[in-house]
Amino acid sequence: MIDFFDLLETRSSAEREAALLAALPAQIAHAQSRSAAFGQILQGVDAASITSRAALAQLPVTRKGELQALQQASREQKVGGNVFGGFSAVGFGATMPRVFASPGPIYEPEGTARDYWRMARAIYAAGFRAGELIHNSFSYHFVPAGSMMETGAHAIGCTVFPGGTGQTEQQVLAMRDLQPAGYIGTPSFLKIIVEKAAELGVGLPSLTKAMFGGEAFPPSLRDWFLERGITGYQCYATADLGLIAYETSAREGLVLDEHVIVEIVRPGTGDPVAEGEVGELVVTTLNPDYPLIRFGTGDLSAVLPGHCPTGRTNVRIKGWMGRADQTTKIRGMFVHPKQVDEIVKRFAEVARARLVVSGEMANDTMLLRVEASEGVDNLGARIEEAIRDVTKLRGQVEICSPGTLPNDGKVIEDARSYK
Repeated sequence: MIDFFDLLETRSSAEREAALLAALPAQIAHAQSRSAAFGQILQGVDAASITSRAALAQLPVTRKGELQALQQASREQKVGGNVFGGFSAVGFGATMPRVFASPGPIYEPEGTARDYWRMARAIYAAGFRAGELIHNSFSYHFVPAGSMMETGAHAIGCTVFPGGTGQTEQQVLAMRDLQPAGYIGTPSFLKIIVEKAAELGVGLPSLTKAMFGGEAFPPSLRDWFLERGITGYQCYATADLGLIAYETSAREGLVLDEHVIVEIVRPGTGDPVAEGEVGELVVTTLNPDYPLIRFGTGDLSAVLPGHCPTGRTNVRIKGWMGRADQTTKIRGMFVHPKQVDEIVKRFAEVARARLVVSGEMANDTMLLRVEASEGVDNLGARIEEAIRDVTKLRGQVEICSPGTLPNDGKVIEDARSYK
């Protein structure tokens, strides 16, 4: 029998959607008033009117690169001492016990809420229960990963050994002595630990479960751990947003967290794609301390049909499927996914498009493959003209039947030879 972290996981889809959308106007108003950055980004937006996904989709997407640029600008200009670029709704002191750094650098606040990063749900789904000891090998320095997992484990009622990274032999000896019920960290580091334990002749019989993040967790590695008595599950979280989705015992995609609104949009745009189509994950968090509205993760994924066989009713995604930023340089000019979208939007006959760049460097050719009905007068010639207008480059057009382009989220495919 499967048990759940809380009743939110099994509520009806309609109930969940109504609750998320009911909370949305207040969160947007809060972001406008308490976050200087979103006060500017959402200037003129009537928060009370954002009560549907269609209305949400009209708001601008803020991507990590923009957040980083605003943070850097505010630090250089010493704007109110706001190292967070105006995105944080709380400041240094009692309301922010820790601040972390991600590569960039991008600085992220940690608030005081219990299970601030909402990781407990994923840890629970991985099989951890109150009263157990968890060996946490995520980093406790600079990045928030160690704290993210520790606060989630504490919310469940677990004790945590802060193993951190490195010192493999000491990690093995600590596991031998403390006999943890499981491990949290990257799968590659646990593999190193298990191999080191075997080399040292140290048994780790208590280690039967694991929750992984930060890296890919392919089936081959999952099976490798199972052969050694360790059942591992993965989660998808970021330093900006906390938990986004998590794996369950069904192993059929990742179930979304209960406190985020997730959209999948066409790369380079803010336009939601059809269900099942690959696109960029855009997340709106209900976190009042760091109220990110339509935050573009830069990661590709797609929605899976139906519900999780475990009985959890939230939407499932396929997991990480690559990066959405496909900007490429062609004949000395940068071409962005947003430009491809601009070309497509000029023609109602075109449903989807994929720009294929081929040839050798300095001798590039551009082919825009578009899905459209055949027989439209001069459509190819008109699109070629639009390509020149938008990109300032010449490109050819291939008309394809609807549904024939690959569903992999790619708007620009770089097929050039780099030999």
